[in-house]
Amino acid sequence: MNCFRTSEAARTPGPTPDGQSRRMPRLRAALRTTVAFGTIGVTAALVASCVGVAGQSENAMPDAALVAQGKQIFRFDTFGDESLWTDTLRLHEVIAAAVDPTTALSVGLKVDADALPPAVVQGIRNGSINLKSPDTTIALLKLNAVVGLQGKVETIGGKDTLTHIGVTCALCHSTVDDSFAPGIGKRLDGWANRDLNPGAIIALSPALNATTKAVYNSWGKGKYDPRFNQDGKNGPQVIPPAYGLNGIHRITSTGDGEDIAYWNRYVGVTQMGGHGSFSEPRTGVKVTNGTDDLITSKLPALQAYQLSLKAPPPPAGSFDSVAAARGQRIFAGSGTCSTCHSGIQMTDANARLHPASDEASEPEPNGAPSYSSRSATKQYRTAPLHGLWQHAPYFHNGSAPTLEAVVLTYNTRKSLGLSKADMADLVVYLKSL
Repeated sequence: MNCFRTSEAARTPGPTPDGQSRRMPRLRAALRTTVAFGTIGVTAALVASCVGVAGQSENAMPDAALVAQGKQIFRFDTFGDESLWTDTLRLHEVIAAAVDPTTALSVGLKVDADALPPAVVQGIRNGSINLKSPDTTIALLKLNAVVGLQGKVETIGGKDTLTHIGVTCALCHSTVDDSFAPGIGKRLDGWANRDLNPGAIIALSPALNATTKAVYNSWGKGKYDPRFNQDGKNGPQVIPPAYGLNGIHRITSTGDGEDIAYWNRYVGVTQMGGHGSFSEPRTGVKVTNGTDDLITSKLPALQAYQLSLKAPPPPAGSFDSVAAARGQRIFAGSGTCSTCHSGIQMTDANARLHPASDEASEPEPNGAPSYSSRSATKQYRTAPLHGLWQHAPYFHNGSAPTLEAVVLTYNTRKSLGLSKADMADLVVYLKSL
């Protein structure tokens, strides 16, 4: 779940009326300097020249105490959504009966190694802790070690018993670095958990019928349909990263809403099941959960934390800088990428949205309806590119498994005429962002 409300005071100024920055001559000069020296990404010269370009300069970082408070909310606050996951879906019963750590890891759930006491660490290493027992899952929940899940464990009849389960923002928008073992490590907040199979997890609920379970099971790992339970149509999207949002006002693939608050209130209420309200006349969605509001008061701190999450730089040695420099020239030239992937954030989302006809990933896989047709805007935004190396597959629907597939799709559908060498260099540049 991405952060919530962005105040008007915190938003950066917009573009000039014609959509072009008054600093474009300086930008072009900076780009020439960047290419000449073979520098990859946004260099000091480019940053110095581009602050304010197309309204995409970064906002000032918020108060550290507010960020720390938001971190706790992002990781551990359910907004009262136990009403859905426990009272309605009864997933606590399934976990207690059949979900051992091995099964949990197989559907993409992650374990925070920093939450494990030394005795537990040793027990996992020497095999004395049974990773095939649901009791171990309950013990991990009691330790608050399962990323994105909050479990209430009570002693009943002398036995630790899971009585409530809820989810947090971190379930989909955090992963771990696997530093202890696959699926167990230090948290990486803001990284999309593309290992997570949320549909398979939801389908475990004994409260759902076979038809609904079949839809959830059809999604696969790393995908989720945030509109299915509202419009009844099935078209899962890839879970997006929640980092690198500072300075970007339209954070969803369809650009719904004018600030970060819109989509996340939608997710918090209609998808997580948190207590509060969401209404959108353009799509006919109007949902209220509970008689209290457990979201609004937490929005400023949650926003502060999420806006502090930076896109991760590419790993050292992961790309050829010479090839990337050639690719950068293609990106700004014959590839026409910079026409839409512009400014510091490499997106024109703050200035405009695009019709579905501009979207290279359409039509949707498996005959699903266009995702834009199910949205409030009926359009698409241009995705920002920083940290692109990290979150395959690509496009809003995950139809491109690799960056090579992305470039090939654009080259074919947009008739760009790029050679194989051009496409290879462009891929290297994208990996450098």
